[in-house]
Amino acid sequence: MGMRSGTLIRRKQLARILRDLRRRSGLTIESLAPQLDFSPSKLSRIENAHQGVDVHVVRTMMDIFGVTGDQWEALLDLTRQASAKGWWRAYGLDDQGYVPLEAEASAVREYTVNYLPGLLQTADYARALFETSLHAGSRAVRENDVEVRMIRQQRLTDPENPLTLVAVIEEAAIRRVIGDPDVMCAQLAHVVGTAELDTVTVQVLPAEVGAHPSATGAFIVLSFEGLGEPDIGYVEHPMGSIHIEKAEDVARGRLVFDHLRSRALSPEESAALIERVAMQM
Repeated sequence: MGMRSGTLIRRKQLARILRDLRRRSGLTIESLAPQLDFSPSKLSRIENAHQGVDVHVVRTMMDIFGVTGDQWEALLDLTRQASAKGWWRAYGLDDQGYVPLEAEASAVREYTVNYLPGLLQTADYARALFETSLHAGSRAVRENDVEVRMIRQQRLTDPENPLTLVAVIEEAAIRRVIGDPDVMCAQLAHVVGTAELDTVTVQVLPAEVGAHPSATGAFIVLSFEGLGEPDIGYVEHPMGSIHIEKAEDVARGRLVFDHLRSRALSPEESAALIERVAMQM
């Protein structure tokens, strides 16, 4: 279930292709919509990936656009993929949050301040975090959330569709005891062990660095190699979360992340520091 699959990015791909085909056909949204029995606003939502579309509508569009050959079947396959239900649906998650984005990403750059990245968390550490939430829900809900987090981690070792993680972690996060000292020791040992994977790079930003460009908060930049989609930024905050897609904003995020990496300890120095902190627990 940890495979690289999802719907949100596929929907974006499909929307971009359909928009390009319409424009190349010389049609406007206003002229195409009546031919599909759609309102212009509905067609606009489809072309902006805010609404899905089924294979029957796409077949009609391809007839109108004069699409032939291999592109026909490839476009129908993409439509089916964009309509498929991701594995996270079985856990009560929709297609608009972070998990669907990560499920289709090829690489994650993550900077964390107060806790360790979800892709590096043990079940006990994740459980302790969820229990402190003001919106923790029932025990069953918390266990559901823990299982989702464990499933996400499968892609770090997936031989066919691996996910690359580069994490920059504030020193405060490795010293903050989540759960109890035993949970935290096991968690830190897990981080050191996971960092030995070819797909994972962990760097600790030491407290002595002081002020830096992202001292105000954590963030993530996701990349989608092979899917033709630009990087997307993601920021979680106490009142919710936001996806950041504006190219210049995402580029700024990559620049800040690279700066943080340049000031952080090397992976080897980071592992040594994490081990020392664990011994002090």
